[in-house]
Amino acid sequence: MRCWVVEAITDEGRMVLAERPDPVPGPSELLVRVEAAGVNFADTLMVRGRYQRKPDLPFVPGIEVSGEVVAAGPGCARAPGERVCASVPTGDFAELALVPDAAATVIPAGVPSDTGLVLLGVNYPTAWYALHRRAGIRPGETVLVHAAAGGVGSAAVQIALAAGCRVIATAGSPEKLEVCLRLGAEVAISYEDAGWVEAVRDATGGAGADVIYDPVGGRVGLDSLRVLAWHGRLLIVGFAGGAPPELPANRLLLKEGMALGVFWGEVKRRDPDLLREVQDALLALQAQGRLDPLIGGRLPLEEAPAALAQLAGRRSVGKLLLTPRRREHETP
Repeated sequence: MRCWVVEAITDEGRMVLAERPDPVPGPSELLVRVEAAGVNFADTLMVRGRYQRKPDLPFVPGIEVSGEVVAAGPGCARAPGERVCASVPTGDFAELALVPDAAATVIPAGVPSDTGLVLLGVNYPTAWYALHRRAGIRPGETVLVHAAAGGVGSAAVQIALAAGCRVIATAGSPEKLEVCLRLGAEVAISYEDAGWVEAVRDATGGAGADVIYDPVGGRVGLDSLRVLAWHGRLLIVGFAGGAPPELPANRLLLKEGMALGVFWGEVKRRDPDLLREVQDALLALQAQGRLDPLIGGRLPLEEAPAALAQLAGRRSVGKLLLTPRRREHETP
């Protein structure tokens, strides 16, 4: 099989497209022919050695996958021929990937593999868990979503709207602001504009946002406290914009607000039953037509470095996917 390999940690995140023997599934492992691999901000950090979890070298990047099971080790509940998706520590920027049987979710009939990956992989479960379990959103509340045109943010916009909330979105370009409005945000504001805080205040009549969904961090995260409503909840989802902000506790005190960390990857590891609950809730919303995952690009496996560069440079919209092409010598 072909796969991208990180052989050494470099500042530019260098990867090598290599030919490797096909993996063999062990007990409770599935071998999946990759139909789609999600490209995540965590990947851009991991290949440069800047992620909180550092895989042993060499490693194949990629933390979410969907595709067809082509082989199953002893003790697996899933069988060859089934379509599954999963979030895994590494290994998905490849034509074939090993997936723990316990981590695999069967993609329902009628749901394309790429849609199933986006809906059930990282972005939508993270947003659902953050908004419903951590923030406890209620109908009628105002939710401010930063970087709302991206994979993580667009999921949060749709889930908040499905819960009956009003959504204010921020993004970094006019094109992305248009995407936010098409997703259903009532107001779209550029966080590159020095006056974005005042714009949010104006849009909320001075009250601020009840919930702020922040995958950006940096200065945007810090300034978010200025538009937090009374009893507001700031969801700290990631730091795509730079260093984690140092949050002044006095601002939380004055609003009786809360800053809530969201570490979905660890949550689902500790509570697999919750993962299934969240995925079931998402599938129900999708079946009702209330969720429509935004896929911004499907790139061939060979273009993985370009996909990471797009994401790191904030040039992407929605979810980026790698879609390996089946080669002529492969068996069906």
